This record gives sequence, C-alpha cells and structure tokens, in this order.
Amino acid sequence: MTYYIIAGEASGDLHGANLMKALKHQDENASIRFLGGDLMAAEGGTLVRHYSDMAFMGFIEVLFNLRTVLKNLKHTKADLLANKPDALILIDFPGFNLKIAGFAKKNNIKVFYYISPKVWAWNQKRVLKIQKVVDKMFCILPFEVDFYKSWGMTVDYVGNPLLDAISAFIPNTKFRLQHSLGEKGIVALLPGSRKQEITRILPEMLNAAGQFPNYQFVIAGAPNFTEEFYTSIIGDRKVPVVYNQTYDLLKNSDAAIVTSGTATLETALLDIPQVVVYKANSISIGIARMLVKIKFISLVNLIMDKLVVKELIQEDCNVESLVKELNAILHDPLTRSQMLINYQQLAEKMGEAGASAKTARLIIDSFGIKS
Repeated sequence: MTYYIIAGEASGDLHGANLMKALKHQDENASIRFLGGDLMAAEGGTLVRHYSDMAFMGFIEVLFNLRTVLKNLKHTKADLLANKPDALILIDFPGFNLKIAGFAKKNNIKVFYYISPKVWAWNQKRVLKIQKVVDKMFCILPFEVDFYKSWGMTVDYVGNPLLDAISAFIPNTKFRLQHSLGEKGIVALLPGSRKQEITRILPEMLNAAGQFPNYQFVIAGAPNFTEEFYTSIIGDRKVPVVYNQTYDLLKNSDAAIVTSGTATLETALLDIPQVVVYKANSISIGIARMLVKIKFISLVNLIMDKLVVKELIQEDCNVESLVKELNAILHDPLTRSQMLINYQQLAEKMGEAGASAKTARLIIDSFGIKS
C-alpha cells in the first residue's frame, strides 16, 4: 500500500518515525511519502518537505508567515494529487492538517488522523468538521475518548507513542564522557523546537542557570538548528548543546527546565523532576487565554488533572521564578519525592507501549488486508 504522512513539528516527527517503522513491519509492500523531519527520513521513504519550513508558533506568527503557510498548503495538495496515496495519515498539527484532510476527502483519499488535535482545549466545534473529513481518529490521551463520545463520535484509543520511544531507548553509558560533562550534577534545558520558542525562552533559562554554579547546564538542541544559532544566544556561557540525545541527557540529569509540549510528558515518563515554561508573543498569549478552556498547559498536569509540575507562563517565566522552582525540585526532598510519586501514577494511567503498532494495524485492517 501507499501511505502519505504529514507531521509538521518535532514531536510529530518522532511519532511519525515510529509509525513508519510499524507500517513497514506489518506491510512489506509499504511505500511512504511524507512531510516530516530527520527521524522520519531515517526510516526511509520520500521526504517531500522538512517540518522546519512549516512550524510557526502562535496566532500572530502564523499571520506573519501566512504566505509561506499558503505556499506549503498549495504544494502539498498538488503533491497529494500527483501521488494519490491509499492512505493519508495526519499527525496533530491541526491548522494545516485539517485543511489537507478536507482537500483529501473531496478527492477520495482515505484520511486517518493520528494524535488528535487539541479540540478539547478550545473551539470544540471543530469536532463537527473532523467528523466530516476524517475517516478514522486515533487518540493517545485517555480522556479524549470520552470527549469525542460527548460529541457523538467514536474514536480509537491506541495508547501513547512516547511509551514506544521510551521503551526502545537504550541508555548510552558513556554519555557524560563523550560530552566531557565532568562530575557536576546536570540540569537539562529543553527550550523547544521552534525558533520563536527558543529565542524567547532560552535566554531566561540561561540567566537562571547562572545562579547555580555547582551544576552543569546542558541544552537539548533541536536538529533543525545549527550550533551557531544556539551560540548566538548562549554567548560566552559554558553551556554545551547536545543533539539527538535528549533521552540520554535527561537520564543523566538531576532536573530539567522544559518548554511546554510533548517534552514535558517525556521528561516525566523518564522520572526527571522538571519546571515547565512557556513564553510567546503577548498578543498570541492574550488571544489564547480568551479562547482556551483548560486549567493547565503541560500534558503531565492535563492527564493527571492536577498540578504535578509547576508551570511558569509568559510574565511568570522569569529568572526569579525559575531559580525558586528549580531550587525546590533540586534541593527540597519533599517537593522532589512528591513529584516522582505523581510520575508513577502518571505512568500507570498511560498504560503499556505499542501505540505505533496498534495504529498501523488498525489502518491496514481498514483496507481489509490481513497479515
């Protein structure tokens, strides 16, 4: 069968890569074209466009880059028609992917959505559009099943693909030595994968790092940015950048400061105490606060439905607050132990690995093909 997968950001690239591996394992004739990143490219197939040319954060940023967004939509639609896959698989990235879903549906291409758009957070009426343009929806968060059911839509809960990635992770025992990290305790900095995130958030992280001389701070670099880009922000600080080894960095860390997104859940599932941060264009944040209907922004807190990890958003994302919260998770035994207990409960809620294989099986079975 032929598959066309669209992942528009770093987390989608990770999940897309695992899904590609599962599809090829279960369908020996699988042929895959995709919009994604380096992890998906490593699985083979044909890369149509890299997500670094697609990911824009916030309402205002999308407006400023509207010409690029429209160009990407036009190119993707033309490529879809030219290749006419058996299955179009969309991974999150709703602003772009729901438009592509509507186009594909009109052109009789079967549409699968893997990792639901966060319609439960705002503009819930988008479910009505999803019902019209998506053939099958695969959810990775337990509460999403009941949400869609309340709108009269049946979806498949497949578990969370992060569990696949984490279960497949083999720690590098020479990580510290390879990066000359010495004997100091390590604090991981995960500033995100979009330029707007990194340029706003990393300076605050670095300023806070200066208050902890007894720790080595290390940045998890996004593969779509050069070391020179990070150096322009780091300046003369002794803060190294590590690429493609985020799990190794986290497992060697005492704590982490993490930009809100999939990485917060990864950090929790790897049992590393964390502070969650987020900072964006003030207008975008203002609009989001008017529209969003959720109590938390981090996946950890959303899944647990309580404050497990501290969230420092916008004006609260400052040096003083970061130093205070990082001190707490590094040096307060009660704060640290309680967070780890909550992490254990989170892992129990998430269940077992296997989301990628289950999703691949459901897609293939929907065509009546049995392995």
